[in-house]
Amino acid sequence: MNLRTPRVRGLGLVAWLAGILFFLPIAWMVLTSFHSEESAATNPPSFAASLTLDGYRDFFGTAGGASPWPALVNSTVASLASTLFVLVLALPAAYALSIRPVRKWTDVLFFFLSTKMLPVVAGLLPIYLFAKNAGMLDNIWLLVILYTSMNLPIAVWMMQSFLAEVPIAVIEAARIDGARLPTLLARVVAPVAMPGIAATALICFIFSWNELLFARVLSGVVAQTAPVFLTGFITSQGLFLAKVCAASLVISLPVLAAGFAAQDKLVQGLSLGAVK
Repeated sequence: MNLRTPRVRGLGLVAWLAGILFFLPIAWMVLTSFHSEESAATNPPSFAASLTLDGYRDFFGTAGGASPWPALVNSTVASLASTLFVLVLALPAAYALSIRPVRKWTDVLFFFLSTKMLPVVAGLLPIYLFAKNAGMLDNIWLLVILYTSMNLPIAVWMMQSFLAEVPIAVIEAARIDGARLPTLLARVVAPVAMPGIAATALICFIFSWNELLFARVLSGVVAQTAPVFLTGFITSQGLFLAKVCAASLVISLPVLAAGFAAQDKLVQGLSLGAVK
């Protein structure tokens, strides 16, 4: 294809415009986080306003407010633990649906995806009543269990597509050498499908880190996560825009860092067939 044709240049221009359009709100959030509350609340906004770190001081509690570290630790524990459990459960399930397919495996995959069609709010009250009766309200491990169950269907669906790309000859050779299923999954299948596993892990981590509804309803003080802590800056009185932008930027950094660190694995994994 000639890269100098008007059609290609037009598509490139559209891609650049779309990228700038998606980047502008993030750039505006970053700029607003360095403004004072008075400057952030001006209409129209002031681009030449003086810069300050007051929003970040308020977020980190140096001005006398609540510390964000317990909430950040809770989000880290819930996201990492649930992602680990999802991978441990999804790998053998995806193996059974791809390399050694069960009968009507497409129906099984559809069932997994159908569990994501239920509105989250519809299951909120039963889960709340269960957690209350079990004495698990405001417990971080309840969120770990919920995030694992919420992300498991999409993880199985993605990893089934990834594992379908693993050469059968490699698996058969390992079986001839006497490898049992745990060894086969850990030393043969997982290394070959590592880009897909990394992509699945990253997506599950992002979903868990950003989840708000269940964390808001089922947690209080002990198990409060970072998104719930963020909503505490929104009040009915006073100015809070700069603090919210500073908090949003800090809370987004772990996800951005994870995405940047695994971007090559993510692109390589998604190109294996999960997104077609």
